[in-house]
Amino acid sequence: MHRFLISAAHKSSGKTTVSIGLAAALRAKGHVVQPFKKGPDYIDPLWLGAAAGRSCRNLDFNVSPDDELRSQFARHGWDADVCLVEGNMGLYDGLDLEGSNSNAALAKLLDLPVILVLDARGMTRGIAPLILGYQAFDRDLRIAGVILNKLGGRRHEAKLRAIVEHYTDVPVIGAIQDDPRLQLVERHLGLMPANEAQAAQRRIGEIAAAVAEQVDLDRLLAASRTDAALPRPAPQVVAGGPTVRIAVAQDAAFGFYYADDLDALRAAGAAIVPFDTLRDPRLPACDGLFIGGGFPESFLDGLAANASLRADIRAAIDNGLPAYAECGGLMYLARSITWNGRTAPMVGVVPGDVVMHKKPVGRGYVTLRPTADHPWRTPAPAAELRAHEFHYSAIENLPADTRYAYEMTRGHGVDGKRDGIVYKNLLASYSHLRAAAGCDWPAKFVRFVRAGGHGVQEPQRCSG
Repeated sequence: MHRFLISAAHKSSGKTTVSIGLAAALRAKGHVVQPFKKGPDYIDPLWLGAAAGRSCRNLDFNVSPDDELRSQFARHGWDADVCLVEGNMGLYDGLDLEGSNSNAALAKLLDLPVILVLDARGMTRGIAPLILGYQAFDRDLRIAGVILNKLGGRRHEAKLRAIVEHYTDVPVIGAIQDDPRLQLVERHLGLMPANEAQAAQRRIGEIAAAVAEQVDLDRLLAASRTDAALPRPAPQVVAGGPTVRIAVAQDAAFGFYYADDLDALRAAGAAIVPFDTLRDPRLPACDGLFIGGGFPESFLDGLAANASLRADIRAAIDNGLPAYAECGGLMYLARSITWNGRTAPMVGVVPGDVVMHKKPVGRGYVTLRPTADHPWRTPAPAAELRAHEFHYSAIENLPADTRYAYEMTRGHGVDGKRDGIVYKNLLASYSHLRAAAGCDWPAKFVRFVRAGGHGVQEPQRCSG
């Protein structure tokens, strides 16, 4: 088996492009590649999953204790030839002074060697103290190799290779020339999702070819080889009770779903019924509805034009259909979305209007305290939930008597104090939940759906 973590000295070093290329190139050589992404992220995992041909899994210190992170890694990676973990930010960057949630901390927790992707533009001899400093900062971390990225030509590459070889003991595993054709399309929330890019596989193929040509894959595999097998997980047990059909919006406008959450919905007894908000004229027959995040503002015309589906969704929720929406889903269920001077009608079941802003309104980790209006909880006191948000929009003109499922103890949510708009059996929030650390929101939602929106029987178990 081969396991490693891809990190960088800082953001925008090209590690995501390199990770995508490595996943696809190793897959093309016949390896079974399991990708992982550190932290909360939807977009990079979409690309990594498409490149590897296996759903990418997120590993997040904020919502999972160490034992659960090890369990998640083993559960999804035990049967893979290669486990590739893409970090976020820089190798030692994190939320606290000790770096307890950094990429380095994850590499040590999972016993992974680090492959450091270095943006070498404008660098020559200075590359050596950078590498030496990263080695010296934490001697318990093994930097198994570097990939020099965004190089200025073959002479630049030759100089860097000679410098790294002379001053350090870290092997240069690859050297990738600066090539604008390999850059992924970006937009305000980050990389364009692979589920939206029509030419995603062609782009992945181009990146894979460039990486395979300029990275020594055999040397990478040798540096990341391990004889320590990951424990095989116990078979997943599906909860008892009748199966419920949950319609899930999965299309170019809505694609932000954690694979583990969808797995947890199925394990709780849900049959997931995908539908397309841009093309399907009617909501499929279902017992519940889930609309995740995405980019509805980029598809205003298509969403507005599908008036029959919008009317169908509104009527279903008005009639008590249990429904859950996160971020982009909340935007879609509002009366309207305004972006770049244009306003388009949306579903209208949430009595507010969404306005896009040029800068983020809410971003980062959030902490939520469920209120008595939360539709999935019992009257018993509930522990705080850890989640995350990243939205450029705000919702305006909400009625004064709007009910909320959460009080914000950290983060912005709807208004800096509250999140989770409740209407009949709908919960729509800016915050993204994660089925981790005992936060079994998929099971609670399935029980709520199975009960026809009449509440759940077990007390809240989500913990911070």
